[in-house]
Amino acid sequence: MAILELRDLTKRFGETVAVDRFTLSVERGEFVSLLGPSGCGKTTTLQMIAGFETPSGGSISLNGRDLARVPARKRGLGIVFQTYALFPHMTVEENVGFGLEMRKIPADERRRRIDQTLDLVHLSNLSGRYPRQMSGGQRQRVALARALVIEPELLLLDEPLSNLDAKLREEMQLELRRIQQEAGVTTLLVTHDQSEAMALSDRIAVMQGGRLVQEASPFDAYDRPKDAFVSSFLGKSNVINAHLESQSAEGTILRCGDLTLDGPASADAPGPVLMSLRPERIEFCAEGEAIVPGRVIERVFLGDQWLLKVDTPLGALLVVRSNSGRREPELGETVHLNWHRDHLRLLAAEAAA
Repeated sequence: MAILELRDLTKRFGETVAVDRFTLSVERGEFVSLLGPSGCGKTTTLQMIAGFETPSGGSISLNGRDLARVPARKRGLGIVFQTYALFPHMTVEENVGFGLEMRKIPADERRRRIDQTLDLVHLSNLSGRYPRQMSGGQRQRVALARALVIEPELLLLDEPLSNLDAKLREEMQLELRRIQQEAGVTTLLVTHDQSEAMALSDRIAVMQGGRLVQEASPFDAYDRPKDAFVSSFLGKSNVINAHLESQSAEGTILRCGDLTLDGPASADAPGPVLMSLRPERIEFCAEGEAIVPGRVIERVFLGDQWLLKVDTPLGALLVVRSNSGRREPELGETVHLNWHRDHLRLLAAEAAA
């Protein structure tokens, strides 16, 4: 059952349309991410849900209740901001309990909720510390505990991990998912970090130019992108211009310049298309098994994998190779590339814009 319903949600700032007829349902207990580049409207959408911005059109309902005339302080939402916004003069315990005190929750009930929530975020032993005495990850967990202790119907997260260094950010992604699942709270995250959205979410809502482009599970959004924008924004992708020549039950025939390629089955009519091919789907092979030959023009070692750029008749292709300790081709070396036709994704040609 959907607890949050956004219907044709729109926000205009003068002539600028920041959010354009955005529609989304979030199920109870679900973790959904609004993902997109800066300026795509994701934070504005979150602010309208929180009550910090007034919609220009459309509706927001929470658990069947229309929020149009409900002020922000009465929406009963838990919110974690990018800056954490902790009170520096209060201890961890006082920060976490502040919202309960403002709601006039009795002292014994406050004590129970504070203890329970600090235990949930693994901070019970630090309850007497001040924010200045804590690491970035610990402060983030205090902010999360403060949002959860009021037992919100919906938890809103606005880039909550962006101030952390890369290693701590990865650790906190695991911690955040654990806390959300143990608390069972419905959560909406705003992020521009594709890896973060895919690691944390049950579903991803990809936004571009104020509009919802694709809504899917992380796997489906990555493996079956709806258009070239999603394909390129979610991870790395090779996007190639092609012409769909013909199709049958077995697959399609594609032409790319002077090359003819086998493609996956498609309902598209013959004509211009885009081919999307993930770098990790490309394999090195023997010359006689190759779809295209190539020459390595760039290579980068990333620790757990190698990223290579190969000049081919299809243009420059990115190839990702897991680091298994084997030798990888050197710069200038000739290689031969192969892939399974079902790993190609055919996209509408106009999506390139």
